[in-house]
Amino acid sequence: MSTNTRVMNATPDQVWEVLADGWLYPLWVVGASRMREVDGHWPEVGARLHHSVGSWPLLIDDTTSVVECQPPSLLRLRARAWPAGEADVLLRMRPGGTDTEVTIEEDACSGPGRLMPKPLRDLQLHWRNVEALRRLSFLVERRAQ
Repeated sequence: MSTNTRVMNATPDQVWEVLADGWLYPLWVVGASRMREVDGHWPEVGARLHHSVGSWPLLIDDTTSVVECQPPSLLRLRARAWPAGEADVLLRMRPGGTDTEVTIEEDACSGPGRLMPKPLRDLQLHWRNVEALRRLSFLVERRAQ
């Protein structure tokens, strides 16, 4: 799995508040372009985000579902973006004083994306998730002020 970490100037509860609002995902998830629907019980296990990936006119409508949820410390997701495939995504929040260390781990788990050699997959996911954590940090820290 590709792993990225960023320290955010907020509590784990403040980070969780943003993660628990499924409508905000396109603001921080790189590649997500719009949210079509959020299940009412998000982010409970089994809940789904109905999103689009890509940019117009090449949009793919798909879903991301919750596999494991331990507020405010862990959120495990299965992200779909067919025909590219599916990915396992793990977000962990660890408190550190007034800050929170947020770690994201991601890797392709099925589909054509899994055929890419792991070093290339990790490199691509690393840069994508550096930006995702940067965007998430902006949202979290702005709300925490």
